[in-house]
Amino acid sequence: MDRITVGKYAGFCFGVKRAVDCVYELAKDNVNKRIYTTGELIHNPAIIRELESLGVHPASEEEIDSICDSEPSDSETVVVIRTHGVPKQISDKLFLRAEHDPGFHVVDCTCPYVKKIHKIVDDNTDENTLTVIMGDPLHPEVRGICSYCKGEYAVCDSAQSCIEKIKLCKTNKSRIILVAQTTQKLSEWRKCQENIQKVCTNSIIFDTICNVTESRQTEADEMSRNVNLMIVIGGRNSSNTNKLYKTAKQNLDNTYLIEDESELPLEQITPRTIAGITAGASTPSGIIEEVKRIMEENLMETEITGEDFAGMLEQSLKTLNTGDTVTGLITSISSGEIHVDLGAKATGIIPASELSDVSSAEISEKYHVGDEIEAIVVKVSDLDGIATLSRRKIENVINWKNIVAAYEASEVLEGKITDAVKGGVIISLFGMRVFIPASHTGVSKDTDLSTLVGTTQKVKIIEINDARRRAVASVRVIKREEKKKLEAAFWESIEEGKVYTGKVKSITNYGAFVDLGGIDGMVHSSELSWTRIAHPSDVVSVGDEITVYVKSFDREAKRISLGYKTEESNPWNIFMSTYTIGDVANVKIVSLLAFGAFAEIVPGVDGLIHISQISLEKIASPADVLQVGQTVDAKIVDIDYDNHKISLSIRAILEDEEDAEEYDEDIAE
Repeated sequence: MDRITVGKYAGFCFGVKRAVDCVYELAKDNVNKRIYTTGELIHNPAIIRELESLGVHPASEEEIDSICDSEPSDSETVVVIRTHGVPKQISDKLFLRAEHDPGFHVVDCTCPYVKKIHKIVDDNTDENTLTVIMGDPLHPEVRGICSYCKGEYAVCDSAQSCIEKIKLCKTNKSRIILVAQTTQKLSEWRKCQENIQKVCTNSIIFDTICNVTESRQTEADEMSRNVNLMIVIGGRNSSNTNKLYKTAKQNLDNTYLIEDESELPLEQITPRTIAGITAGASTPSGIIEEVKRIMEENLMETEITGEDFAGMLEQSLKTLNTGDTVTGLITSISSGEIHVDLGAKATGIIPASELSDVSSAEISEKYHVGDEIEAIVVKVSDLDGIATLSRRKIENVINWKNIVAAYEASEVLEGKITDAVKGGVIISLFGMRVFIPASHTGVSKDTDLSTLVGTTQKVKIIEINDARRRAVASVRVIKREEKKKLEAAFWESIEEGKVYTGKVKSITNYGAFVDLGGIDGMVHSSELSWTRIAHPSDVVSVGDEITVYVKSFDREAKRISLGYKTEESNPWNIFMSTYTIGDVANVKIVSLLAFGAFAEIVPGVDGLIHISQISLEKIASPADVLQVGQTVDAKIVDIDYDNHKISLSIRAILEDEEDAEEYDEDIAE
């Protein structure tokens, strides 16, 4: 076996790498930009110092509050949310400021695994839920998780304390859920699950430890059982690094936690040393490689002669194999290739064709001599010690990891539609082509899919094929989720009497359906008008924007009964506010019957002129004097308020006129 073994999962996880790469990119050529991170970006003092020299400043929660409340300035402000995430109230405040200030930007680098926990807690808790979080109560990740709990929560650092807390609170809560900090020690988490399942049957357990963290801990456990010296590299305030150290220390007392190569216990390296190296998620590959290099040099000094060195070099060349992932320093750049120093192993060459993101002419713009670069070995020449490398393949690996992480975290992604193909379209996500079936594009069946090319869409990964590195995405699931949220908010706020402005969606014989914003309600024909109508289309048309109010609703059945006519438009109320007994109204004859005539006083309100009240003389039929459509003056002689009936009289007006004439004649005499 190799004398020094570096763990496969040692160092940056994809989430940390993504955050670090993002901040370095923001800081590049920074002139008029204020860049902050929500606390230290990662638990690595060297990286933090370098970022500060580039103008990136870690900010406390109080400083973030101050930044959000400050007046807009001429310079751009960028706040990067670190991989640990932040409490919900801080996140909300940051994005609210960004929404209203074009010079204020938020870059969310929260690890997808952490976001997954936020979603689990947010979706599964209420005031009757006890959320038990296994982790460090002072860790920023745990503080962020707590902020998403809608009910009571407890943070426990061991399996035993979790049990004690549940026993204390379970009688008061209808449900208990259990989650773990992503970097929690795996063995303790398993023990906790086993114990809780025995004590509490209504508990719901979510496995939230990051799979990379899990793999790293398992690897450290196995490695420490098979070596006589174990080196754990990482920040002393790093949770996942300390978990690695404790895991290895349980198996091997000769285990050391160091932050960089300067803290190596060189006195422990002897001719009999078989060493293992692992590193926390915040440890750059450069530090890991430097630790390994110094350890190898010390091994050679203790056990080999100068004559043996050539043999060791030859052996190192033979161990460089196709498919290996290597890291080296760029020594020279031309338009056609990059030369990479791989140390004692070989000289690496990356042709332009294996740099997927740049053309031959652009190589020197993106890559620089002295830069560290990671690549995959595609060919080794034993004759000249030259290894052909591919950066494109390593990027594909990274991009696929991002795709898988987004799928596992149910993350919403945004990308541009690049092609319309048979059965759907292609969207670019993390530099990879992802298929969206036509049924998941969110458009109608008869839509020409080519019209989507060039548009930016929000999607979720709904299916992955890890073996073939193929993924399927959906726009439809996003729209469905958004619709569900709108529906939930609607049903939460609905109440009788509440007024909405909606659009008439369809009309039936018995009423009209109105879209209230994704939720339909129905206005019955009787609620459309105070007067009798032949059909709802007499009052409204499809597409009309109308104001309605809630008469009744059934949350379970998802039914809403709406009203359209109002008391203000009630013809009887209009009549009552205009006329009283004794008033004279100009009325319109609407029908003639044997016993009298009905006349419209105001639209929707009719009164009866009895045959005896039509003329001073006795008449045989109302038709002898009146005709439909004729307008006449009539006196209101009686109102039946309970039954909404009105009696009118033309004769009363004629009698009044006759009396007036007699009075005038008396005066004249």
